[in-house]
Amino acid sequence: MTAAPSAPGSPPPPWPFPERLPFEGRAVSLEPLRVGHADELWHAAQGADASFAYLRYGPFAQQCDLLALVTELAGRADQPFWVVRPNSSGVAQGWLSLCDIYPAEGAIEIGAIWFSPRLQRTRAATEAIFLLMQYAMEELQYQRLVWRCNAANQASLNAAARYGFMPEGTWRGSALSKGRRCDVAWHSIIAAEWPLRRAAIAAWLADGNFDEHGRARTRLVHP
Repeated sequence: MTAAPSAPGSPPPPWPFPERLPFEGRAVSLEPLRVGHADELWHAAQGADASFAYLRYGPFAQQCDLLALVTELAGRADQPFWVVRPNSSGVAQGWLSLCDIYPAEGAIEIGAIWFSPRLQRTRAATEAIFLLMQYAMEELQYQRLVWRCNAANQASLNAAARYGFMPEGTWRGSALSKGRRCDVAWHSIIAAEWPLRRAAIAAWLADGNFDEHGRARTRLVHP
């Protein structure tokens, strides 16, 4: 079977596979995840058991357990991970990845996200996601960007809408997490939608949108 033709103006398949590159933003930096980050991440995970509720791993009773996970995640050849380091603290506070990468179809997903409570709902958290969105949709020119989550995870559903992902439906009972069968909700942004999504997020992240205490003056909404 031959691949379908690419959309007008898009690069021909296959699309490039993501590289483990560092990224710098105004409020955050992303570094390719490595074993040396485990100590900082262990401290970030203390008192944060609830933040692992919808992930396949965690929380961690011992530092060696988290070290084993970080070692495994950092070594995945088909799923590059980045650690999230807010500029305000200079300390690693979470991780995220590009996954389910299909270079022949130009489709890619942002997933396996863990943000510590101190990172959640901050400018740095939003920019961390945005940096990978830009990398996937602009530098690599992928045509479809996916966000999927446990359908019971309301926080992730809200995040998908906030970043401008469109809901596509739910796969019932399609995943098993920590011994429980769960429904998975799918969302996407396609290339034709990206310019408006990018503009809205970039405007929200602009320095002028934050007061002297670092609080956003406006909500992130999409036309």
